[in-house]
Amino acid sequence: MKSTALICSTFFMNTNFKDISDSAEVLQIIEQALREDIGNGDHSSLSCIDKDRISQARLIFKDNGIAAGLNIAYKILRMNDPNCTINTYYKDGDYLKKGEIAFEVLGNAQALLKSERLLLNILQRLSGIATVANMAAEKIKEYHTKVLDTRKTTPNLRVLEKWAVLVGGGMNHRFGLFDMVMLKDNHIDVAGGIVPAIEKAKQYLLENNLDLGIEVETRNIEEVKQALSILPIQRIMLDNFSPELVKEAVQIINGQCETEASGGITLDNIVDYAAAGADFISLGMLTHSVRSLDISFKIK
Repeated sequence: MKSTALICSTFFMNTNFKDISDSAEVLQIIEQALREDIGNGDHSSLSCIDKDRISQARLIFKDNGIAAGLNIAYKILRMNDPNCTINTYYKDGDYLKKGEIAFEVLGNAQALLKSERLLLNILQRLSGIATVANMAAEKIKEYHTKVLDTRKTTPNLRVLEKWAVLVGGGMNHRFGLFDMVMLKDNHIDVAGGIVPAIEKAKQYLLENNLDLGIEVETRNIEEVKQALSILPIQRIMLDNFSPELVKEAVQIINGQCETEASGGITLDNIVDYAAAGADFISLGMLTHSVRSLDISFKIK
């Protein structure tokens, strides 16, 4: 299986998305999910549907939103029935309106029913993430600020959920603990403050020959000034700052490093934070509390 670090290099701070349905990690997710759901057999279908029955099904969007996961749905269908025929009408990243049909599939009826719940779970979740990411990105498109996700993802599904953020027009923050040094409040407090935390991090990277960016979380203007006293660092996070304080901090930082606003930011106030001048806005809600889209899979 491809390592998480290699997968991360495809996603981290990338504004484009591509088909990931053939990646080793996604295929493993699908295989494990099918085993979890099917176990020793889909006894509901086996008990009442002829094994040779051919049926047609269609995927219908019951909400307006951005499609994410269609190619993964096709992969699930073909894993259960390699001979199925799929007619596609939309692609990942397209905006669908309520009632529109994303695709139709003709195949073995038992295989369609084995596929139904998994493909819906994935499509509904990922399309919900892509839709909210798109809403956030569209709200601040007039500003230079970019929308970032976080590590607040479903365990073992991060590669899918961060991909969905890209589909919606957002950007990926670090993929895991391994691809960036991010000194948050707990690190700083245990290390004895912002300056010693940064000094130790720089020494660690040097000793271990690691080329990683350093981001520092700050809780007030004084901590921003402390972080600036020990440049270079890649980025300063302005955690739970008001838009007014973000603007003040951005003016103090004055382009010496990147800025990221985080904490307490919603779709209702995101424009205020973008107008304050932060380079990035990170939104945990993109993945930890987003509402899945309503999508149905109906067999004729």
